[in-house]
Amino acid sequence: MSDTPTRDQRLATLEILVGEWVEQVLLPDAPAGRAVFEWALRGAYLIQRSDAPLEEFPDGFMVIEPDPDGDGYTQHYFDSRGVTRVYRMQLRDGEWTLLRTEPDFSPLDFAQRFQGTFSADGDTIEGRWETSHDGGTTWQTDFGLRYTRVR
Repeated sequence: MSDTPTRDQRLATLEILVGEWVEQVLLPDAPAGRAVFEWALRGAYLIQRSDAPLEEFPDGFMVIEPDPDGDGYTQHYFDSRGVTRVYRMQLRDGEWTLLRTEPDFSPLDFAQRFQGTFSADGDTIEGRWETSHDGGTTWQTDFGLRYTRVR
């Protein structure tokens, strides 16, 4: 009997994220940050670390796993402010979406989502974080965010 579990096949889709990225908040004069995606625990989870150069944007540590109740993923989010959140995540057809519409470890004062589109070569993601104060009926852009692969 093997102690090695079978790797969930949905994890292969996340391979496009693996690597180091420049993370650019699309606000005037905002300096670039850095994001790294790497496999952890023998490829059972994808880890994301984000280092933000501006104090108003926290550093983050995220753990991504296949959603046990669906066909997408769950992103467990932790940041330098001590905030903990859970996002539902999809990655398909060149689109990356994160969605938080339910309370979790922190109150849900507003819903959040990230929508990003991969370039044809997979080395750029053009996206934006949005907020909703009416349960996700209408969304307003909070800020744009671009990821550019370094390696």
